[in-house]
Amino acid sequence: MDVLLHIFVGLHIIGIASLLGGFLTQIKAMGAGTARFVPAMLHGALTMLVTGVALVGLNEAQDHSVDHIKIGVKLALLIVILGLVYVKRDEEKVDKGVFGLVGLLTVANVFIAVLWT
Repeated sequence: MDVLLHIFVGLHIIGIASLLGGFLTQIKAMGAGTARFVPAMLHGALTMLVTGVALVGLNEAQDHSVDHIKIGVKLALLIVILGLVYVKRDEEKVDKGVFGLVGLLTVANVFIAVLWT
């Protein structure tokens, strides 16, 4: 069971890397006003959602303590990220504010995961 847990942690990190990496590749375009949500961002956010739910389930199944408030906050941020990326994914250009918000929420989600103990 521990191996499965570690696999899902790795996949969760890959999802974060995909979402954040897609954002970082568009920073220069954001300055020019031509940033767009690339498919890697949507796929990364979906990967984070699926693996995050699996991680909570696996931890609960092993009777490990899960901070449900922390998970709820992270899930709320991820749902906002997913909503913005999904709705705006086909637009040629995305407003700087919306694009920056997705990056900010992604970084906030990472720091909540690491610092909230």
